[in-house]
Amino acid sequence: MAAAAASRELFTEGVRAVLHTWPVLQIAVDNGFGGVYAQQKADWMVDVVQQYFHDNADLQQDEVEDFIAELMNQEFDTVVDDGSLPQVSVSLLQLFSQWRQGALQQLQHTINTLTQKKSQRAKVTAPPPQSDEESDTETQAMDCDSSTTHNPPPPPPPPEEDGWTVVRKKK
Repeated sequence: MAAAAASRELFTEGVRAVLHTWPVLQIAVDNGFGGVYAQQKADWMVDVVQQYFHDNADLQQDEVEDFIAELMNQEFDTVVDDGSLPQVSVSLLQLFSQWRQGALQQLQHTINTLTQKKSQRAKVTAPPPQSDEESDTETQAMDCDSSTTHNPPPPPPPPEEDGWTVVRKKK
């Protein structure tokens, strides 16, 4: 019984490795698409996905894709359209197949490979702030530009007889 629980936990770790290295989920969590509890939702999603695999026999790739897409839409207000959903689904199906066949060493190797990718994840940082000299020069340039003649935009056309306004292309 303990061995079965340990192997099931190994599959859960595999699901965690796949989902937490998935750039779409990383971006959603990092940018708070799931609200203030985005990280907790990502962790919850791991449990829900692994339970989905255990509750449903012979899952197909499109079923897994639909399930994960629905979770991302409901929990993170995110529509996945970058083409990564099939890759994530195939990875999860492969992990589950390894787990079901009892290939636990191969499963552990796959998890290790995925977690190494996670540690190589790139961080997005803000550009360094400008020095005061640069912003003074920029302000002066903007001051010079404001002295040029400025043509106001043309007034909007009057409404047609039926109440509609025709919007025309600028010249």
